[in-house]
Order: sequence, then C-alpha cells, then structure tokens
Amino acid sequence: MRAATTVGSLTLISRVLGFLRDMLMARYLGAGLAADAFLVAFRLPNLFRSLFAEGAFSAAFVPMAAARLEMPDGRAAARRFAEQALAFLLPILLAFTGLMLVGAAPVVLAMTGGFEGADAAKYPLTVALTRLTFPYLLLISLAALFGGLLNAVGRFAAVAAAPILLNLALMAALLLVRGADSLVTARALAVAVTVAGLLQFLWLFLAVRREGLAPRLPAPRLSPEIRTLLRRIAPAALGAGATQLNLLVSTVIAARFLPEGSVSWLYYADRLNQLPLGMIGVGVGIALLPTLSRLIGAGRPDAAHHQQNRAIEFALFLALPAATALVVAAHPLLVALFQQGRFTPADAKAAAVALQAFSLGLPAYILVKVLTPGFHARGDTRTPMRYALVAIGVNLVGNLLLVWPLAHVGIALATALAAWLNVALLALGLGARGHFAADDQLRRVAPRMLLTTLLMGLLLALLVPTALGLASAGSGTGRVLAILLLVGPGLLAYLGAGMLLGAWEPRSLLAALRRPVTP
Repeated sequence: MRAATTVGSLTLISRVLGFLRDMLMARYLGAGLAADAFLVAFRLPNLFRSLFAEGAFSAAFVPMAAARLEMPDGRAAARRFAEQALAFLLPILLAFTGLMLVGAAPVVLAMTGGFEGADAAKYPLTVALTRLTFPYLLLISLAALFGGLLNAVGRFAAVAAAPILLNLALMAALLLVRGADSLVTARALAVAVTVAGLLQFLWLFLAVRREGLAPRLPAPRLSPEIRTLLRRIAPAALGAGATQLNLLVSTVIAARFLPEGSVSWLYYADRLNQLPLGMIGVGVGIALLPTLSRLIGAGRPDAAHHQQNRAIEFALFLALPAATALVVAAHPLLVALFQQGRFTPADAKAAAVALQAFSLGLPAYILVKVLTPGFHARGDTRTPMRYALVAIGVNLVGNLLLVWPLAHVGIALATALAAWLNVALLALGLGARGHFAADDQLRRVAPRMLLTTLLMGLLLALLVPTALGLASAGSGTGRVLAILLLVGPGLLAYLGAGMLLGAWEPRSLLAALRRPVTP
C-alpha cells in the first residue's frame, strides 16, 4: 500500500497536469478535424507504448529482474540482465520505428478508412502527424527498460513521475502557439509528443545511474534469459493491454462510422475515466508485481495470497466511489473541466454520456491491473493473453452491435462490458489454480463498501443540478465551486459512512502505510 500510494500520488500530479493540458486542448483545438487527426496520430505510439514498452515489457522484465535480486550479487545480476535486454531490443525498436515512419499512410488508412465522407484534408493531416509522433515509441520504450529496472529494486517514484514531463511538454506547445490556427496547434502538439519522449528517456536514465544500475550496451546475444523474456513479451502485450486494444478498436470504429467529433468525445470522456485508473489500477499493479514476484521466489505463497487480497481491497476502496461519482456527476464535471473555447455545450453533453458508459466498467479496468500480476509474477503471461483475446473479441462484437443504436455511447458501453468479462476470467483462472480466493477480511468489507458507495451516490445525485448550474455559468470561480460542491460532500459522505459501517478502519490503513515496502 505504501508503494502503491507513492505511485498513485505522483500519478495524481501527472493527471492533474493532464487535465490542465486537456483544458488547453479543448480551448485551442476543440473537437473537430484537427483534434480528431491528432488524437488518432497519438493513439498509435501510445498504444504500442501501453502494450509493449510499459505493458508487456514491464510484465515480463520486472519478475525476471526481481528474481535476480535474490541472487548473491543481486543488483549486479539485475543490471547484467537489463544490459542483455537493451542490446537485443534496441535494433528491433529502431527497425520498427523506421518501418512505421515509412508506412504511416497505409497504417492510418487501415485504422480510419481514410475518414471516408469527412474533409479531404483530414487523412493526409493524420498521416503527417503520425510521422511526427511515432519516434516517441522508441524513446519511451528505452525509458520503460530503465523504469522496469527501478521498479524491480523498489524505486517507484522516478518512474511514476516521468509522465509529468509529457504533460508539461504538451502544455508548453499549446501555450506557445495559442491563438494560432488549429492545424498549426495540432502539428505543435505532435512535435511535443516526441520531445516529451526524449525528456522521459533522459530523466529515467539519470535515475538508474544514481542507483548505480545504468546499463551499458554490449553486443546483442540471444541468451537463454532473452529467449525467456521474448517468449513472455508477446502474450503479456495482449494480457496487460486488453483495455488499450479495446480503446483502439473503439477509435477505429468511431473514425470509420460515426460523425466528426466522435473520436474527440470518446477521448475527453476517457481522460476523466483514466484518472482513477492511473492512480489506483496502475499504481497498485506496478507496486504489486515486484512484491508478488519476490514473495513467490522466496517460497512464501501464503504471504503472496495475503498481498493479492489486500491489493484488491485497497483497489475497491478507491475504485467504487470513483466509478459512482463519474456516472452520477459526469455532465457537471465535463462542463466544469472542458466546456470553453472550441469545446461547446453540445460537445460536453455528448462526452458526458460516453463517460457514464465508460465508468460502468471502471472497477473492472482497475481489477484487471490488480489481478494480472498474479499470473505474471509466476511467469505465466499466456493465460492473461487468452483471456484478453476473448475480451477483445467480445468488445469488437459489442461495438458493432451497439454503435448503430447508441452511436459513440455504444462504443464506450461495449468497452466496459468487455472489461468485466476479462475480470471474471482472470479471477476464475487464479482461483482454479489455487492462487486466489477472497479471504475473510475481503468478504467482510466488500459488501460494506458497496453500501457506502450507494449512499454517497444518492447524495451526489441531489447535488448535481446545483453543480451543473455553477459550472455552466462560465466563470472560473463557478467551475471550481461546482467541483468542490461534488468532491467535498461526496468524500466526507463516503469516508464517514464507510467508517460507521465498517467498510474501512483508519487505524488499520495507517498501520499498513507505515510498514516497509520490501517483503
């Protein structure tokens, strides 16, 4: 919990800056042609980053590096392993990035259908922006190797702080070209994405050097360790990245079949949805993987089982109220945060309904991040991959069935339903192997958390009309008051009711946060 709180706190700072960035984007880019083109262009390197750099690579690399820390020369062994990985993966990353730069046009065509029926300038603009953003993948992949090494040795802060640099770079670009044509703004953002990748690479390289773990670059060698790493990476990409793949499917369908602005509505809705996912799901998942790996490697399965239960309890404690708040108060929150400049009241209303649909699956998105390390810590990346493929297939079918009656809202709803299916498969899979069963404490507090969340949701529903009126007034003060009106009473109601009903105990929570991170 201490490690997860460290990651979550820094992620909160990053997401707050991300909201400021998105507010600037809404003001200067809006939800039209240039915005759709940039968001599609950024989706590609961001997808590969999530799947391979930070998803698959981390899931496969961290347990193997953590296992080497148990050796007599632990840190030196982990660094040697990182050097082998760097030497083998760098040429592959260079070749793949070059291939994507050359082949950007057919890739964008496959994703969007050339934006058939839209402005003729939209497709070539998206291709040009994709070429500007894609070098980010190379840089962030190298940064992910350094980050995986730091996570393996229990140094989480520098890695969690790295995304802050992306938000700062994009905000700087928006402020430098503010007032310019939206096409100029989109190009400036695309350049800033790659600049941010360079900044994150340098930041994490300096962090591993401070730890005395900076890897050298030996000649590439297909050693047994690298063979094992490669065997685990591909399945881990699908297992850890099911949510990102589902979002890619959603983007493709929105770009092909829905009116202009749909991609942007889904993006802004997902940005709010991603705030708790990043703080809770990613934070707990990052902290849990090396912890489980070390406990299992040390022959302590009971302790690993306890950690898995506490991770789920901690995740639900935060995820349930977050999901409820986003469902109940989606409209005033989006109006307060984004309705300004080129982002109109109609855009805010359309994005709010999508946010409600996305948020129905928020606890599931988070639980996927918490349950998947239970497989990866045991060296099994194939089983989550199989479950993810099923979820992706269900999401695709759901998208195609729901997009016609519900438009962009159907896309968000299908994503949420697919996530819950993925959670069910992961939980049943761990349980069938004897790696997970809800313990007495989890069974006792989970129903109380649900009841507490329901009470908070009822209070928020009463406050929504007043908050929407304040947010719609257009003033900065009104926006801030609208958010405070929802967050303040909602937080007090959840914590107070939870304490009275026994959903959580302050003493136990503080005691857990004081315990050492290393098992």
